[in-house]
Amino acid sequence: MRASDDPYSDSDRTAEVTPQPEMATFRAWDYRPDAGWAPEFDLVGYHVEAVDGSVGKVSQAAHATDDSYLVVDTGPWIFGRTVVIPAGIVTHIDHTDRRIYLDRDKDQVTASPDHSEEPGFRDKLASHYGNTGLAR
Repeated sequence: MRASDDPYSDSDRTAEVTPQPEMATFRAWDYRPDAGWAPEFDLVGYHVEAVDGSVGKVSQAAHATDDSYLVVDTGPWIFGRTVVIPAGIVTHIDHTDRRIYLDRDKDQVTASPDHSEEPGFRDKLASHYGNTGLAR
């Protein structure tokens, strides 16, 4: 387009650009606002579902700002391993059916770091799930 063909060439008006929404930042330790978490529900005993099937049952649940997670007993599918699942990978909680849905597959849960009391465990776990995320 030549400048003479531009109907706004003599205008002081500048082009308006609508910014694109930023990709959501992965917040490992907080439930998503639309996940369905509410403090009045005890999640212990809920079944946990990955995108490709059952992961196990919640044996403990912690709820605090920037420190919410589930401890899940995986049962026999990976020989009774207990895994920590940060609240940020929970996409939906169905309180009627007592099911929690994740945005990760079973392999990603299986490959998660073993639970540890070492100081860097929380960062290591958040990094694992942050790097293995599926599209939201």
